[in-house]
Amino acid sequence: MLRTLFSPRALVLHLLAIGALVACALLGRWQLGVFEDSGKPQAAQDPAPVAVATLTQPGRHMTSDAVSRRVTASGTFDASRQLLVAGRDGGAWLLTALDLGDGTSVPVVRGWVSGADDPAVGAGAVPTGTVTVTGRLRPSEATDSVRRGSERLPEGQVLTVSSAELINLWRGVKLRDGFVVAATQSPAPAVAVKPVAVAPPTEPGGFTWRNLAYAAQWWIFGLFAVFMWWHFLRDMVRSRTAGREHKPEPAAA
Repeated sequence: MLRTLFSPRALVLHLLAIGALVACALLGRWQLGVFEDSGKPQAAQDPAPVAVATLTQPGRHMTSDAVSRRVTASGTFDASRQLLVAGRDGGAWLLTALDLGDGTSVPVVRGWVSGADDPAVGAGAVPTGTVTVTGRLRPSEATDSVRRGSERLPEGQVLTVSSAELINLWRGVKLRDGFVVAATQSPAPAVAVKPVAVAPPTEPGGFTWRNLAYAAQWWIFGLFAVFMWWHFLRDMVRSRTAGREHKPEPAAA
Protein backbone atom coordinates (compact mmCIF):
# COMPACT_ATOMS: atom_id res chain seq x y z
CA MET A 1 0.00 0.00 0.00
CA LEU A 2 2.82 2.42 0.82
CA ARG A 3 4.30 1.75 -2.63
CA THR A 4 0.96 2.85 -4.11
CA LEU A 5 0.68 5.96 -1.91
CA PHE A 6 4.16 7.12 -2.90
CA SER A 7 4.13 6.13 -6.54
CA PRO A 8 4.80 8.91 -9.10
CA ARG A 9 1.14 9.02 -10.07
CA ALA A 10 0.05 9.31 -6.43
CA LEU A 11 2.62 12.02 -5.71
CA VAL A 12 1.26 14.12 -8.56
CA LEU A 13 -2.23 13.61 -7.11
CA HIS A 14 -1.01 14.71 -3.66
CA LEU A 15 0.54 17.89 -5.05
CA LEU A 16 -2.55 18.76 -7.06
CA ALA A 17 -4.77 18.27 -4.01
CA ILE A 18 -2.53 20.41 -1.79
CA GLY A 19 -2.33 23.17 -4.43
CA ALA A 20 -6.09 23.18 -4.94
CA LEU A 21 -6.76 23.23 -1.18
CA VAL A 22 -4.37 26.14 -0.51
CA ALA A 23 -5.65 28.13 -3.49
CA CYS A 24 -9.29 27.69 -2.49
CA ALA A 25 -8.53 28.59 1.14
CA LEU A 26 -6.72 31.79 0.15
CA LEU A 27 -9.35 32.81 -2.40
CA GLY A 28 -12.09 32.21 0.15
CA ARG A 29 -10.24 34.31 2.75
CA TRP A 30 -9.81 37.10 0.21
CA GLN A 31 -13.53 37.17 -0.56
CA LEU A 32 -14.30 37.13 3.16
CA GLY A 33 -12.03 40.16 3.62
CA VAL A 34 -13.87 42.00 0.85
CA PHE A 35 -17.15 41.18 2.59
CA GLU A 36 -15.86 42.47 5.96
CA ASP A 37 -14.50 45.69 4.44
CA SER A 38 -17.81 46.39 2.72
CA GLY A 39 -19.48 46.81 6.11
CA LYS A 40 -17.09 49.54 7.26
CA PRO A 41 -17.91 53.24 6.81
CA GLN A 42 -16.76 54.42 3.40
CA ALA A 43 -15.21 57.79 2.65
CA ALA A 44 -17.78 60.09 1.09
CA GLN A 45 -17.14 62.71 -1.55
CA ASP A 46 -15.35 65.72 -0.09
CA PRO A 47 -16.28 68.73 -2.26
CA ALA A 48 -14.26 71.91 -2.46
CA PRO A 49 -14.86 74.52 0.28
CA VAL A 50 -17.91 76.73 -0.02
CA ALA A 51 -18.94 79.86 1.86
CA VAL A 52 -20.31 78.99 5.28
CA ALA A 53 -23.35 81.19 4.66
CA THR A 54 -24.56 78.77 1.97
CA LEU A 55 -24.85 75.85 4.40
CA THR A 56 -26.07 77.31 7.71
CA GLN A 57 -28.61 79.94 8.65
CA PRO A 58 -29.56 81.67 11.93
CA GLY A 59 -32.44 79.97 13.73
CA ARG A 60 -32.52 77.02 11.36
CA HIS A 61 -30.85 73.64 11.84
CA MET A 62 -28.35 72.72 9.17
CA THR A 63 -29.07 69.74 6.98
CA SER A 64 -27.27 66.44 7.42
CA ASP A 65 -25.40 66.78 4.12
CA ALA A 66 -23.74 69.95 5.45
CA VAL A 67 -22.08 68.15 8.37
CA SER A 68 -18.27 68.00 8.05
CA ARG A 69 -18.35 69.93 4.77
CA ARG A 70 -15.34 72.11 4.09
CA VAL A 71 -16.26 75.79 4.34
CA THR A 72 -14.67 79.24 4.25
CA ALA A 73 -15.67 82.14 6.44
CA SER A 74 -14.39 85.72 6.18
CA GLY A 75 -14.92 88.34 8.85
CA THR A 76 -13.53 89.72 12.08
CA PHE A 77 -13.12 87.90 15.38
CA ASP A 78 -14.96 89.39 18.37
CA ALA A 79 -12.52 89.26 21.30
CA SER A 80 -15.37 90.00 23.74
CA ARG A 81 -17.13 86.81 22.73
CA GLN A 82 -14.61 84.08 23.36
CA LEU A 83 -14.98 80.91 25.42
CA LEU A 84 -13.05 77.82 26.36
CA VAL A 85 -14.76 74.49 25.68
CA ALA A 86 -13.41 72.44 28.58
CA GLY A 87 -12.65 68.73 28.69
CA ARG A 88 -11.22 68.32 25.19
CA ASP A 89 -8.24 65.93 25.01
CA GLY A 90 -6.79 67.10 28.32
CA GLY A 91 -7.19 70.77 27.43
CA ALA A 92 -9.82 72.97 25.87
CA TRP A 93 -11.03 74.29 22.54
CA LEU A 94 -10.63 78.01 21.92
CA LEU A 95 -14.03 79.20 20.66
CA THR A 96 -14.47 82.71 19.24
CA ALA A 97 -17.36 84.38 17.44
CA LEU A 98 -16.54 85.43 13.86
CA ASP A 99 -18.56 88.42 12.62
CA LEU A 100 -19.27 87.75 8.96
CA GLY A 101 -20.16 91.38 8.24
CA ASP A 102 -23.73 90.60 7.15
CA GLY A 103 -25.30 90.95 10.57
CA THR A 104 -24.60 87.33 11.51
CA SER A 105 -21.77 85.52 13.27
CA VAL A 106 -20.55 81.94 13.34
CA PRO A 107 -18.71 80.28 16.25
CA VAL A 108 -15.21 79.18 15.25
CA VAL A 109 -13.05 76.67 17.09
CA ARG A 110 -9.72 78.34 16.45
CA GLY A 111 -7.72 75.45 17.93
CA TRP A 112 -6.72 73.50 21.03
CA VAL A 113 -5.11 75.10 24.08
CA SER A 114 -3.73 73.60 27.25
CA GLY A 115 -5.88 75.72 29.54
CA ALA A 116 -6.93 79.20 30.59
CA ASP A 117 -3.31 80.26 31.11
CA ASP A 118 -2.29 79.40 27.53
CA PRO A 119 -0.77 82.42 25.71
CA ALA A 120 -3.34 82.08 22.91
CA VAL A 121 -6.29 82.64 25.27
CA GLY A 122 -5.74 86.29 26.16
CA ALA A 123 -7.86 88.93 24.45
CA GLY A 124 -4.69 90.42 23.00
CA ALA A 125 -4.02 87.17 21.13
CA VAL A 126 -7.29 87.36 19.16
CA PRO A 127 -6.47 88.25 15.53
CA THR A 128 -7.58 91.72 14.49
CA GLY A 129 -8.80 92.86 11.12
CA THR A 130 -10.43 90.76 8.45
CA VAL A 131 -9.46 87.10 8.42
CA THR A 132 -10.44 84.15 6.26
CA VAL A 133 -10.91 80.83 7.99
CA THR A 134 -11.05 77.49 6.21
CA GLY A 135 -12.31 74.46 8.11
CA ARG A 136 -15.12 71.98 8.55
CA LEU A 137 -18.68 72.74 9.55
CA ARG A 138 -19.97 70.83 12.58
CA PRO A 139 -23.51 70.62 13.99
CA SER A 140 -24.44 72.14 17.31
CA GLU A 141 -23.65 69.85 20.24
CA ALA A 142 -26.21 68.90 22.89
CA THR A 143 -25.83 70.73 26.18
CA ASP A 144 -24.26 68.43 28.76
CA SER A 145 -26.69 69.21 31.60
CA VAL A 146 -25.64 66.16 33.65
CA ARG A 147 -22.00 67.21 33.87
CA ARG A 148 -22.96 70.86 34.28
CA GLY A 149 -24.94 69.97 37.38
CA SER A 150 -21.98 68.20 38.97
CA GLU A 151 -19.24 70.63 37.91
CA ARG A 152 -18.92 74.35 38.50
CA LEU A 153 -16.95 75.72 35.58
CA PRO A 154 -14.94 78.92 35.81
CA GLU A 155 -16.38 81.96 34.10
CA GLY A 156 -15.72 81.94 30.39
CA GLN A 157 -15.82 78.16 30.03
CA VAL A 158 -18.47 75.78 28.69
CA LEU A 159 -18.65 72.03 28.22
CA THR A 160 -20.21 71.91 24.75
CA VAL A 161 -20.52 74.03 21.63
CA SER A 162 -24.28 74.42 21.78
CA SER A 163 -25.93 77.03 19.58
CA ALA A 164 -28.81 77.36 22.06
CA GLU A 165 -26.41 78.02 24.92
CA LEU A 166 -24.23 80.42 22.93
CA ILE A 167 -27.24 82.53 22.01
CA ASN A 168 -27.83 83.09 25.73
CA LEU A 169 -24.17 83.73 26.51
CA TRP A 170 -23.43 85.97 23.53
CA ARG A 171 -26.48 88.20 23.68
CA GLY A 172 -26.98 90.63 20.84
CA VAL A 173 -25.32 88.33 18.30
CA LYS A 174 -27.28 86.71 15.49
CA LEU A 175 -25.61 83.30 15.40
CA ARG A 176 -25.70 80.83 12.56
CA ASP A 177 -26.37 77.21 13.52
CA GLY A 178 -23.41 74.93 14.17
CA PHE A 179 -19.78 75.93 14.31
CA VAL A 180 -16.63 75.84 12.20
CA VAL A 181 -13.53 73.93 13.26
CA ALA A 182 -10.70 75.93 11.71
CA ALA A 183 -7.97 74.16 9.77
CA THR A 184 -6.19 77.23 8.36
CA GLN A 185 -6.45 80.97 8.81
CA SER A 186 -5.28 83.82 6.60
CA PRO A 187 -3.47 85.89 7.68
CA ALA A 188 -1.90 83.54 10.20
CA PRO A 189 -2.47 84.44 13.86
CA ALA A 190 0.36 86.05 15.83
CA VAL A 191 -0.01 83.39 18.53
CA ALA A 192 -0.37 79.95 16.96
CA VAL A 193 -2.80 77.37 18.33
CA LYS A 194 -2.86 73.65 17.71
CA PRO A 195 -5.48 72.79 15.05
CA VAL A 196 -8.31 70.46 16.02
CA ALA A 197 -8.55 67.47 13.69
CA VAL A 198 -11.95 66.71 12.18
CA ALA A 199 -12.56 63.58 10.13
CA PRO A 200 -13.98 64.03 6.62
CA PRO A 201 -17.56 62.93 6.01
CA THR A 202 -18.24 59.22 5.67
CA GLU A 203 -21.09 57.11 4.39
CA PRO A 204 -22.36 54.01 6.19
CA GLY A 205 -21.10 50.80 4.68
CA GLY A 206 -23.35 48.05 3.34
CA PHE A 207 -22.36 44.41 3.43
CA THR A 208 -21.95 42.82 0.00
CA TRP A 209 -23.38 39.39 0.74
CA ARG A 210 -22.34 38.22 -2.71
CA ASN A 211 -18.69 38.20 -1.55
CA LEU A 212 -19.62 36.08 1.47
CA ALA A 213 -21.25 33.60 -0.89
CA TYR A 214 -18.11 33.59 -3.05
CA ALA A 215 -16.00 32.84 0.04
CA ALA A 216 -18.23 29.89 0.95
CA GLN A 217 -18.10 28.71 -2.65
CA TRP A 218 -14.28 28.66 -2.71
CA TRP A 219 -14.15 26.72 0.55
CA ILE A 220 -16.65 24.20 -0.80
CA PHE A 221 -14.43 23.79 -3.86
CA GLY A 222 -11.52 23.09 -1.48
CA LEU A 223 -13.50 20.39 0.32
CA PHE A 224 -14.49 18.92 -3.03
CA ALA A 225 -10.80 18.80 -4.03
CA VAL A 226 -10.06 16.85 -0.83
CA PHE A 227 -12.91 14.47 -1.60
CA MET A 228 -11.68 13.87 -5.16
CA TRP A 229 -8.13 13.31 -3.88
CA TRP A 230 -9.43 10.67 -1.46
CA HIS A 231 -11.66 9.13 -4.17
CA PHE A 232 -8.86 8.78 -6.76
CA LEU A 233 -6.38 7.54 -4.18
CA ARG A 234 -8.83 4.91 -2.96
CA ASP A 235 -9.38 3.73 -6.53
CA MET A 236 -5.63 3.49 -7.08
CA VAL A 237 -5.17 1.36 -3.94
CA ARG A 238 -8.12 -0.88 -4.85
CA SER A 239 -6.88 -1.32 -8.41
CA ARG A 240 -3.39 -2.26 -7.24
CA THR A 241 -4.81 -4.69 -4.64
CA ALA A 242 -7.16 -6.30 -7.17
CA GLY A 243 -4.33 -6.70 -9.66
CA ARG A 244 -2.25 -8.62 -7.14
CA GLU A 245 -5.16 -10.89 -6.18
CA HIS A 246 -5.89 -11.84 -9.80
CA LYS A 247 -2.29 -12.35 -10.82
CA PRO A 248 -2.04 -15.99 -12.16
CA GLU A 249 0.11 -18.45 -10.27
CA PRO A 250 3.23 -19.72 -12.18
CA ALA A 251 2.72 -23.15 -13.71
CA ALA A 252 4.29 -26.09 -11.89
CA ALA A 253 7.19 -27.77 -13.63
